[in-house]
Amino acid sequence: MAIAENSVYLYKQKMATHNKRKIINDPIYGFITLPDDIIYDLINHPFFQRLRNIKQLGLTNLVYPGALHTRFHHAIGAMHLMQEAVYTLRLKEVTISPEEEQGALIAILLHDIGHGPFSHALEHSLVREVSHEDISGMIMSSLNKEFKGKLSLAIKIFNDQYHRPFLHQLVSSQLDMDRLDYLKRDSFFTGVSEGVISSDRIIKMLNVVDEKLVVEYKAIYSIEKFLIARRLMYWQVYLHKTVLSAETLLVNILKRAKELSASGKVLFATPVFQLFLKNDFKREDFERDQSLLENFSKLDDTDVMASIKVWCDDEDKILSTLCKKLIYRNLNRIELHNAPVLVSTKNRLIESACKYFDISRKEVGYYITMDSVNNSAYNAESFNINILMSDGSLVDVTKASDQLNLLSLSTPVTKHFICYPKELD
Repeated sequence: MAIAENSVYLYKQKMATHNKRKIINDPIYGFITLPDDIIYDLINHPFFQRLRNIKQLGLTNLVYPGALHTRFHHAIGAMHLMQEAVYTLRLKEVTISPEEEQGALIAILLHDIGHGPFSHALEHSLVREVSHEDISGMIMSSLNKEFKGKLSLAIKIFNDQYHRPFLHQLVSSQLDMDRLDYLKRDSFFTGVSEGVISSDRIIKMLNVVDEKLVVEYKAIYSIEKFLIARRLMYWQVYLHKTVLSAETLLVNILKRAKELSASGKVLFATPVFQLFLKNDFKREDFERDQSLLENFSKLDDTDVMASIKVWCDDEDKILSTLCKKLIYRNLNRIELHNAPVLVSTKNRLIESACKYFDISRKEVGYYITMDSVNNSAYNAESFNINILMSDGSLVDVTKASDQLNLLSLSTPVTKHFICYPKELD
């Protein structure tokens, strides 16, 4: 259950012989320089290289064909923005030691390393009650042992346990390098121009007051654009109704596969994928068994898609039908509503599905899904985006802005949806 010894050997040999001050050509920012040896070593570690095979936006490419960029791209980009932020803050006489800079860079580089196949789409399908942030923390702890404690400060910053909170805010907050990169990157690869933000302008206007991150007033319009862009990107990309339909289908495929595996049926799957199909692991299992983390760290999109292609011809009618729908993009109809779907509508579709597909009411949940999604661009109760006014006072962005609709962005919008096969029309 451990990582193959030969891959670890090759990795160590590579680390010992290569020049580690590399330059990466990024389509968003141009040339990105890796600042020190440990960053190079982490990027080339098998745990991190796995991110090359995990798409940043899951199944969004079924709607926006260009959305094929990966978590690897995003992590490198976020690290670059962290370099820019540290440089800017130092120019404004914010003291940041080389050790703190390295810790912040490592923390942002590894912030998504715990993502499983298809990113958020399968967040709780392969493992239960374990978020990707939890797994990221576990992987960072494992790497810290391998790197002889060199990630200790990065872990403190990642977990917001360091005495200078602005460093954690740069990694994870409502205005962090993670969000600045993914909005700009996702907008670029999807072609959705509403997500374009002025990340350079925002970073140049960052400052620190009482060890907390603030934004100078001159950037107020850039922050407004950032929040509005985030709201629009959620509705147009992340929560696009066709994306929701595809991801719901993928979740139901995994649900059926795990149910069949639990009943004793042997499904085609790679060894690591087979392990997670047959078992329903929880957080305590990962904490107790290090090999589980190592096996999870070998899972990526290719394991899942290779299996789904084979399952298209499986003898189980439900599994094969769902897989064919995804592979051939025969996605379910989806309807979004401002209020919960009427029980009468649900019952009518259930009756139709049972007759059309010759299935029981117990099995109809694989074909018809009801759920809801929330969109909130700004949570004023969480970490505030504080604007540094010309008189030195700090004001929340919703009060500092003259945009009347900015306060409304902090109000969550909930939409209810129902997915059902087009055959039922």
